[in-house]
Amino acid sequence: MTTRSAMARFALVFGAAIALAGCGGGKPPSTFDLTAPQRLSGGGGPRGVLIVPEPTAIATLDGQRVVVKPSAGEVTYLPNAQWADRLPKLVQARMIEAFENARWLSAVGRPGDRLSPDFQLVTEIRSFEIEAATGTAYVEITAKAVNDKTGKIAVAGVFSARRPVGGAIDGPNATRALDGALAEVLAKLVTWRGPRAGA
Repeated sequence: MTTRSAMARFALVFGAAIALAGCGGGKPPSTFDLTAPQRLSGGGGPRGVLIVPEPTAIATLDGQRVVVKPSAGEVTYLPNAQWADRLPKLVQARMIEAFENARWLSAVGRPGDRLSPDFQLVTEIRSFEIEAATGTAYVEITAKAVNDKTGKIAVAGVFSARRPVGGAIDGPNATRALDGALAEVLAKLVTWRGPRAGA
């Protein structure tokens, strides 16, 4: 095969691959964000410095896909929908924002923010899913307030909330319900006394 004919064949195959990719890619998934509750009251005025590491999560929750559970023990994902970032990173950002909105801490930030913390808030996302059988969104997060000076757990808690999907289990309805459930969980977490310096 001559060099010219080889190049022509390569160009033909490459062009066909590009054409197939262009027509077979389909519509990209809709992307959804989470929000932090705005009107919160921690009480007692600014106090203490808190570091919020990224929450841990099992593999099914550690990504951008929206989890749907048709039945106990069965995990699927909502088609054509995704979160704006990896779920743990997104929840971390909204958790920090919620504490900032409450305005009772002297400062709140991430590891590496050059803060001298009193506490670290160690969290785990246990559930963040749509339960298809009941048509509800369920969010559950565990939290441990760890004294940064001693390394001891000062207090621990589990926070959960449910919200009805209120319609077809699609991207807009499912993510809206999950966002509402998360807002309720974050409101409980922020008003919890666990991470307060001196609690």
